[in-house]
Amino acid sequence: MVQRRKLIIGGVGAAAGLAAAGFAVAGRARGAKAAPDSMAGSWHSAAVPSAEPIELTVSPAADADDVSPAEPIVLSVGGGTLKSVKVAAGGTTVDGAMQADGSWRSKGTMTYGKTYKVTASIVDSTGAAVEKTSTFSTVKPKAVAGITFQANGMGTLKSGGTYGVGQPVIVAFSKAVKDKAAAEKAITVETSPSVPGKFFWVNNTIVHWRPAKYWAKGTTVKVSVDALGVHLGNGTYGKTNAKTHFTIGRALVAISDNNTHRTRVYVDGKMVRDMACSNGKGGYTTIGDGKQIHFWTQSGPHVVLSKERRHTMSSASYGLTDPTNPNYYDPEVVEFCTRISYSGEFLHAAPWNHSLGRANISHGCVNLSNADAEWVYENFLVGDVVEVRHTPKSLPIGDGLGDWNVSYDKYGA
Repeated sequence: MVQRRKLIIGGVGAAAGLAAAGFAVAGRARGAKAAPDSMAGSWHSAAVPSAEPIELTVSPAADADDVSPAEPIVLSVGGGTLKSVKVAAGGTTVDGAMQADGSWRSKGTMTYGKTYKVTASIVDSTGAAVEKTSTFSTVKPKAVAGITFQANGMGTLKSGGTYGVGQPVIVAFSKAVKDKAAAEKAITVETSPSVPGKFFWVNNTIVHWRPAKYWAKGTTVKVSVDALGVHLGNGTYGKTNAKTHFTIGRALVAISDNNTHRTRVYVDGKMVRDMACSNGKGGYTTIGDGKQIHFWTQSGPHVVLSKERRHTMSSASYGLTDPTNPNYYDPEVVEFCTRISYSGEFLHAAPWNHSLGRANISHGCVNLSNADAEWVYENFLVGDVVEVRHTPKSLPIGDGLGDWNVSYDKYGA
């Protein structure tokens, strides 16, 4: 609740007070005699007008503490005219401006853990200058959480960049968020064309937002996080406000069919490339820590996470280090790699694989010819969608951007 305090400044005329202090009073010089009253035939002094009581309203109220640094500072006056306001903490001042109704309102934000002094210069109804001061203090957090925007867990979102139709909005906090409802309330996603969306918390620091369906091509997305002054739980507050924006490019969706051994690429609904592929061979093996791993290319919509001209792959990357295991392989430099999961699924060149278009013999990646892998590398965007079909293992929501593998009615539930 916003607290305000009214300061009533004197009912005695300010001019009378000034006269008592030795200042001249309106219409008469110091030491001059009073004029005779021609009507009464006597001498008397002119009456000094009384000033109207001044009512100064200040928000935040004087002596308030735990004030949000995002709260506006507002001053208004009754019975006088507000001429200027200064708000300062040490040598740092808060910008503000007079409003059309005669009040003053701050424009800048404050900082945490500071005591601010408000100095108001007022002219009362007699024209005398009056100055009033008050102080208040902003909240002192136990910790502050910074805000960043991610394209995925492997890279930041480029503000103003162009992304594929599967790119969710991803907001990352530098500290754990306990009050997720407060964090979500601080996040605003504006899109053109406008679409509703839902939040999904990957963990206590990262939240995603997506619409019900893939973005329409050309959609613009603006994200703002007004976290300054927001209590995120356990004494942690948002460090500052943040914003970003990005654009959705052409609508590219690739469909990799495990049964037909074909990966077909559609742009704006039209097939533009039909590629022979070889997907994961399937099956399980046990690695050193007793954990079982599988060799299927996981079913469901994947989202492009990154692209690497060359990437070194080995079975050790997913924990298989025993050279006697038939699934073991030494590190090898692979070309034209387009990553679609954190666990190591790529579309990449596989010149050694002579079963493209005929059989699935990879360790889980989508193997392509050199020419096709290069075309994918050159034409796919981060955020583009690769839907894998007809395999017995589904992509978990946390393995890359598996957001689209969850139905919208269950997303974030």
